[in-house]
Amino acid sequence: MRNMFRSARVKLTLFYLAALLAFSVSVTGTIRVLADREYSRSDDAQRSAVRRMFVHDFFGDSTAPPPRPDSFYTVQNEERTLVSQHLNQELVLINVFALVLGGFLSYWFAGRTLKPIEEAHETQARFASDASHELRTPLTNMRLENEVFLRQKRFSEDEARSLIKSNLEEVQRLEQLSASLLDLTRYGKAALHLVVVPAAAVVAQAVEQVSKTPKAKQVQFEQKLTDESVLADHESLTQLLTIVLDNAVKYGPSAGKVAITGNRDGSDYVLTVTDEGSGIDQADLPFIFDRLYRGDKARSSKTGGYGLGLALAREIAVANHATITASNGPKKGASFAIRLSAAA
Repeated sequence: MRNMFRSARVKLTLFYLAALLAFSVSVTGTIRVLADREYSRSDDAQRSAVRRMFVHDFFGDSTAPPPRPDSFYTVQNEERTLVSQHLNQELVLINVFALVLGGFLSYWFAGRTLKPIEEAHETQARFASDASHELRTPLTNMRLENEVFLRQKRFSEDEARSLIKSNLEEVQRLEQLSASLLDLTRYGKAALHLVVVPAAAVVAQAVEQVSKTPKAKQVQFEQKLTDESVLADHESLTQLLTIVLDNAVKYGPSAGKVAITGNRDGSDYVLTVTDEGSGIDQADLPFIFDRLYRGDKARSSKTGGYGLGLALAREIAVANHATITASNGPKKGASFAIRLSAAA
């Protein structure tokens, strides 16, 4: 793939260089034509003046032989030839300089032009590879379980029920993955209609949804919100907060606390969710919003998931003209800040 983009960069450089060279030759050619035209006008004016001068001198002194301006014309032609040669040399040097400098600039601009495309291509290829791996894992598990089960000559009803239950769990995992992938695509192209939404109402709804999970029933949610409203899409903002709160519950202690604060900051309103977990490794912080990225693999394997939640949270934030950032708290735990536009 790198060879493909390297070849594309060279081709784009040659295209830029050809366009620059054509422009440079056109400009210098135009300068050359205009210079010749102006020099011809100057020649004609000088020749006319010289002729008038010689005619005046001839009629003023009838005894003198008629003068000839040929020597002046010869000098003038020689001077014009010399100036023309110098001008041609300087224009050629200008074109050579433009060609050399333009080559470096064209290569640099070609790299800048192709860099976002290359990064998007690499991200797409990596995402497709990771997604196919995540899809293959539950499918492989189901196939192996079914093959082992079918090799048994006899099996009880409880064993059959256990197998069906295991298959349904894998199917549920596939459904969650498919839904997350569809949501990522949907919010990546979404143009949401933003309305005035009370921040406290959205937080309360998200907390209610997260509290239904088994682990969240032991977690205490502390809410400290100012009475403000934000400009957002109610449904998607609730989904965004649900993702962040669910993440805090997963990576926090089983009977810990999750703090939710909301404060006005100028024209923005900032919602912050902080847990009491071990925090985020500094090496993982720049990548936790990437699709299918899961830092601390040992911990991720215990909590499950595909590494799509925070990527989806970022897409939802962008669709709501908001931002989401992650950091570690001053003492411990991870902290996620969602910056929204405050309603006037």
